[in-house]
Amino acid sequence: MAAITTELKYTPVDTIPGIAAGVRNAFNSHKTKPLEFRLLQLRKLYWGIVDNEAAIVQACKEDLGKPAFETYLSEIDWCKNDILFATQNLPRWVKDETAPDISLSNKLLSPRIRKDPLGAVLIIGTYNFPVNLTITPLVGAIAAGCTAILKPSESAPTVAKVLQRIVETSLDVSCYHVVQGAVPETTALLDEKWDKIFFTGGVNVAKIIAKKAAETLTPVTLELGGRNPAIVTKNANIRLAAKRLLWGKTLNAGQLCISQNYTIVDKEIVDTFIVEIKAALKQFYPNGVKESEDYARIVNGRQWSRLKKLLEETDGKIVVGGDMDESRRYLEPTVILVNSPNDSLIKEESFGPLLPILPVDDLDTAIRIANEVHRTPLSLYPFGNKQETDRIMLETQSGGVSVNDSLFHGSIPTLAFGGVGDSGQGSYRGRGSFDCFSHRRSVVTTPAWMERLLDVRYPPYEGKLAKFKQTSELKPDFDRNGNVKLDPVSYLLLGAGSKAAALGRWTAVLLGKSSVSPTQAEER
Repeated sequence: MAAITTELKYTPVDTIPGIAAGVRNAFNSHKTKPLEFRLLQLRKLYWGIVDNEAAIVQACKEDLGKPAFETYLSEIDWCKNDILFATQNLPRWVKDETAPDISLSNKLLSPRIRKDPLGAVLIIGTYNFPVNLTITPLVGAIAAGCTAILKPSESAPTVAKVLQRIVETSLDVSCYHVVQGAVPETTALLDEKWDKIFFTGGVNVAKIIAKKAAETLTPVTLELGGRNPAIVTKNANIRLAAKRLLWGKTLNAGQLCISQNYTIVDKEIVDTFIVEIKAALKQFYPNGVKESEDYARIVNGRQWSRLKKLLEETDGKIVVGGDMDESRRYLEPTVILVNSPNDSLIKEESFGPLLPILPVDDLDTAIRIANEVHRTPLSLYPFGNKQETDRIMLETQSGGVSVNDSLFHGSIPTLAFGGVGDSGQGSYRGRGSFDCFSHRRSVVTTPAWMERLLDVRYPPYEGKLAKFKQTSELKPDFDRNGNVKLDPVSYLLLGAGSKAAALGRWTAVLLGKSSVSPTQAEER
């Protein structure tokens, strides 16, 4: 299919209320709720992406300088696979679930969980992965039975036009619509009432959206970013750590919300770590970075200037890279050796191919600094032995973790992804995308024949409390000091957690090994 070459045309602001009302009315018509409708829309969306693959590749190249390989890896094939995963599993997802942890008496009411669509939703995309981060939540919304308006990022205008064409030629336009624009158009969208808002982007805009949503108690999913730390101990595989972390900052020219913002390295291995980064950079781009077709560009001049300013303000020393060309929006992967956690490159999210390295004396210091810089980042990258990486995870928080690697937890399309604290709210991907746009509705059905059993709940209450307690009150299995009581059943199990373990323990007792403790018997 031919590429789109016309300028991005913004949606007239005065038409946005009518567009929003249209998707609300479509949802209220219950048109999107049948399973077959959802599957049909997802299948058509799949072929819409297939038919526009060449246009997507060209658009990503024009907007971001993104290599074709990266476009297929992180945009086209990701979305196609996500759709196929949804179509293959949606018949199972939509079925009512038997409610867990229900007592025998309450099972008579057939407690179950019904999955209802939330309604009309607004999806606001971003520019760094402009197809993936717009289409993936749309897949979840369609699968859940919602109607949706997409607002692609105006910072990736060529991709935004392709996305509009895909939606308008593939989907039911009464249920799914694209609004193009910038701040005025987004503001007009936020003035409408939504059943959910899904936003991917920066913290400052997220605060505006969350505040606006709070006015109508609209639920939000916020996929943000953070000053993500990587921690490399002296017991790490230094070569792999350098190679993998460099890749995390060269993919899409480092314009990833989940890549490491800075790397804390044990001072004993800093020099070796830098040598390995240089070697990996040469391996990635044997003929140099600038002329390589495998390295993307910064999305626009404003972002390029922001990154240049970060480099100018740092007190650190550039030890690798530093070349830049504003006319080509080019910024070479640049490693900076900094000497303080207060350096601008650590305190601010770079969102680009900058790799500040902070040497530290020990792991205690590394963990303390990571928590001080940003307590709840989106991602964490610990490199070291198992004892060290387990400790790092225990003593920190983050939305996700890739142990001894970069980005991997965010690159599994069926693994739920999201932030924590100020790096995001909610999660999605795979089954998580369906759940993101669904309400788990608890349902019970009370048969008429149960009325006699339910008589205890009706006034007058005189003489009914004892009966109620007899059937409903649970008894603690611990004393006032918090110690677990050993009731007869527990005694017969000898403290084992299962019948099989108890059988092993009783066998040991009967064989004359009663002096062996229950724990020792289980281990044997």
